[in-house]
Amino acid sequence: MIQITFPDGRVREYEQGTTAMEIAESISQGLARNVLAAKVNGDVWDATRPIKTNATLQLLTWDDKEGKATFWHSSAHLMAEALEALFPGTKFGIGPAIESGFYYDIDTGDRTLSSDDFSQVEQKMLELAAQKSDYMRREVAKAEAIHYFEEKGDEYKIELLQELEDGSITFYEQGNFVDLCRGPHIPNTDKIKAVKLLKLSGAYWRGDETRKQMTRVYGITFPKQKELAEYLHLLEEAKKRDHRKIGQEMELFMFSERVGAGLPIWLPKGTQLRERLMNFMREEQEKRGYKMVVTPHIGKKDLYVTSGHYEKYGKDSFQPIHTPREGEEFLLKPMNCPHHCEIYAVKPRSYRDLPLRVAEFGTVYRYEQSGELHGLSRVRGFTQDDAHIFCTPDQVKEEFLNVLDLTQTVLSKMGFANFTAQISLRDPNNPSKYLGSSENWEKAEHAIIEAATEAGLSTVTELGEAAFYGPKLDFMVKDALGRSWQLGTIQVDYNLPERFELEYIGPDNQPHRPVMIHRAPFGSLERFISILIENTAGRFPLWLMPEQYALLPISDKFIEQCKVIQKELAAHNIVGVIDERNETIGRKIRDTELKKIPFMLIVGEKEAENGTVAVRRQGEGDKGSMDILAFADYFRTLL
Repeated sequence: MIQITFPDGRVREYEQGTTAMEIAESISQGLARNVLAAKVNGDVWDATRPIKTNATLQLLTWDDKEGKATFWHSSAHLMAEALEALFPGTKFGIGPAIESGFYYDIDTGDRTLSSDDFSQVEQKMLELAAQKSDYMRREVAKAEAIHYFEEKGDEYKIELLQELEDGSITFYEQGNFVDLCRGPHIPNTDKIKAVKLLKLSGAYWRGDETRKQMTRVYGITFPKQKELAEYLHLLEEAKKRDHRKIGQEMELFMFSERVGAGLPIWLPKGTQLRERLMNFMREEQEKRGYKMVVTPHIGKKDLYVTSGHYEKYGKDSFQPIHTPREGEEFLLKPMNCPHHCEIYAVKPRSYRDLPLRVAEFGTVYRYEQSGELHGLSRVRGFTQDDAHIFCTPDQVKEEFLNVLDLTQTVLSKMGFANFTAQISLRDPNNPSKYLGSSENWEKAEHAIIEAATEAGLSTVTELGEAAFYGPKLDFMVKDALGRSWQLGTIQVDYNLPERFELEYIGPDNQPHRPVMIHRAPFGSLERFISILIENTAGRFPLWLMPEQYALLPISDKFIEQCKVIQKELAAHNIVGVIDERNETIGRKIRDTELKKIPFMLIVGEKEAENGTVAVRRQGEGDKGSMDILAFADYFRTLL
């Protein structure tokens, strides 16, 4: 017999070799029908895989993140089976689940797959799903696995196999399709009831631009047709809110191939938006005792070797800059933290100097693959609202709680009320991913968990999502469409102070090591603004709008009056533009609506005589005539 411990702490005994599905059936047939996979001792398994030792067990359904991922990975295999049936000779790279759905990288040889083929593939997938084929796991010897794919002529799978150790290789089979795969998978194909292929893109094999370009086929599936319909509606709404489209319409930012892919250029209106966000953050930080600093965009390579960033980010960074001096190398900075460590180390520190809070709007650079770039949300150069707090160990919890308060203030001000705090810890099965001692990691993880509990946050815990130098708390917010985004992060770090040999003199006159807290409530301005645009559909909070009103003269003879009004409004810190075009007032109103400008102030004969403006508010219509002081008072009530 083996003992199975459930998430609520209950322990039950089962025969050795019992599967998670059999355990679910022993509890309830309804539960069993919904089980997609199982988490056994923290690892996600097939629900049909025998459990041979005492274990912790969590049954995973569609409501669980890992349950969805298993469902979608299994759907990638189903799509591959359909493609192989329709287009014999197709070769397959990798086919993982992603945040929403899945993809598979394929090579169809001389045939070009297009979106015109989607309906045929979808129909075939549903036909195969209805056959209720079990996903069967089989351990395979390396030689046998290589022989199988040599016979198929699939050089991609053979290359993957060469990197695997004998004894660690598994095949999964459903219907007539066999794939090299670690799994896990759902019990059978019948659970897949709704299918939609979404798009195609090019993808270099192994992400290497010197290798063959494959076709990446994206899709999504659901256990109910209704859920697919809801998702497709969400996609249509998301298209309308695409920050790239709205950003272009509102003239916020641009990209230039001459400047370089992934390097955004902020236009005047977008720059105003950025500046207002930065000024808001500066004011909040000043209230909390932060000191602003500015550091260079580059640093010596040795700086990032010391911090560990070169080891972890080197392959994703721009390559070293070689100076005329022999052997001298610089990097575009991938992170601001090493520079801030140098600021701390510029002079001796006492415990009386701590906590030291330094903040910077620091621009950093990562060489993201071209296929992964996406508007402002995935770029190669971005500005973080970065800060680092150096404190004593007994100050960690209080400082962490202060940062929590700042982050919640930011999210509330920006209209993100619905969020969950994700506690991101080490992957206990992969310690080589992380820097520093286990003792320091345990202290840091404990500090985050304790502070989150004390703050009363709604939290989830994710193993393996920590930064390489320390655990973190990430804020996962939901936008107006119900999509989840990671905004704001707080990290506790015992490792960088050690690597930079940072010290302070304690009350005992002995040197001690400070603790470092990393925090960025916005994360990056670029990504934050992309999410803000899509959440608001470009209708930002009034205080953030680059153009808060448009003055619309009914004819040219009222333009000078509009210029006087513009100056008067500027004195009340209300900014806007005058539409001087030779167009009808109806056309001006329609165009102003499209630009999402909050207020239209119309000036005609009557308004010019009375010293007033006719006020229209976006989405609400006429608000009547007001003099400038009355409008300024009304405007302030809306901030």
